[in-house]
Amino acid sequence: MVNWFWKRAPQRRTLKLRSRGEASGTTRVDFAELAPELNRFLGQAAYLQLGYFETLSRGIRGTQELARKEALSRAAGAALDKHRGIVQVIAERGDDPTQVMLPFRENLDEFRRKTIGERQEETLLAVYLTAGMLDDFYLALAGSYGETGERVAAILRQDDRGGEIVSIIQETIESDDEWRSLLSMWGRRLVGDTLLVCRDALRPGRLVADDQRIEPVYTELMGAHARRMDAMGLAS
Repeated sequence: MVNWFWKRAPQRRTLKLRSRGEASGTTRVDFAELAPELNRFLGQAAYLQLGYFETLSRGIRGTQELARKEALSRAAGAALDKHRGIVQVIAERGDDPTQVMLPFRENLDEFRRKTIGERQEETLLAVYLTAGMLDDFYLALAGSYGETGERVAAILRQDDRGGEIVSIIQETIESDDEWRSLLSMWGRRLVGDTLLVCRDALRPGRLVADDQRIEPVYTELMGAHARRMDAMGLAS
């Protein structure tokens, strides 16, 4: 298990992780002040959505099947809409969105490279699962930023057209049990790298050893991940 924690805890607040599609059953965890400064939060959130748009757009070019092209175009458009929404928030604050995102480009591009599979189906599964985990996490952090956080949360809650990807994955695994086994294993491998992105989203310099405080966050994120896997018919 990864250890990420904070050096001081003079104040506590409540961070809520929401499982996608669920109205209740969330876990509330008290933290020290972990939330990064606002532009760090906005820059990472905006660049992540841009990365998903780029990956899905490449998927469109990489398939000859018209129905799949259309499905991926809808999912890519949803990611681009989220990116544009967060960029607008940044611009309205008087900042240059490119400069706000730039410090996170290298690390997030590396994350994207790690989650691109040898086959398109692996990459699509990675987009769906990692976007789900990270949207949940950034929704939790958004509660730290008042009205601006509320705007970003509303953007992140927009329909990501993930159902388009789920349909492709389900058709794939129903056609061949070897695909089911392969994608189940791939889905499990994504968790560690995604949790590291969550770690990097937090305020630098606040990490101390405190497993009991952070453990519920991991538990909830991985629980939501397992539910997404199970809903697609993949063993988690």
